[in-house]
Formats: sequence, structure tokens, C-alpha cells
Amino acid sequence: MKSLAELLHGIRPEADFAASDDFMADGMLDSFDMITLVSTLDKNFGISINGADIVPAHFRNFEAIAALLRRYGVVA
Repeated sequence: MKSLAELLHGIRPEADFAASDDFMADGMLDSFDMITLVSTLDKNFGISINGADIVPAHFRNFEAIAALLRRYGVVA
């Protein structure tokens, strides 16, 4: 199973996610990337993220994504 950092790097290899507190505001992820990330997380962790949870606040940074994953029983 890949780490969250590896999954993000696979979507946007040029982005320095470690240097950002807000991936969306810093232009590292856009709405299309967010949907791609949801699909990647679903496949990688064997979950199904509810549509109501697909909001920018849940994909703002590593901590926000990890908190979302914990809601689905994933320790990331």
C-alpha cells in the first residue's frame, strides 16, 4: 500500500506538497486532481468516499486528508 505522499506525487509529481499548508490555495491540486485523488484513495485503501465528503476542506493538506481517511477506518 502506498503512502499518502506517494499517491499525491503520482497525481502531481512536480508539486512540493510537504511545503504547503493548503494544496488547493497553493495551486498544487485543482478540482480535477481532487476527484482523481478520491478515486486513487478509494482504490488504494479499499474504501468508498461519500460524495458529501468530497469538498476542498477535506483535501487541504496531509492532516485534512488523513483525518478524512480515519473517518473511513484507514490509518494513513
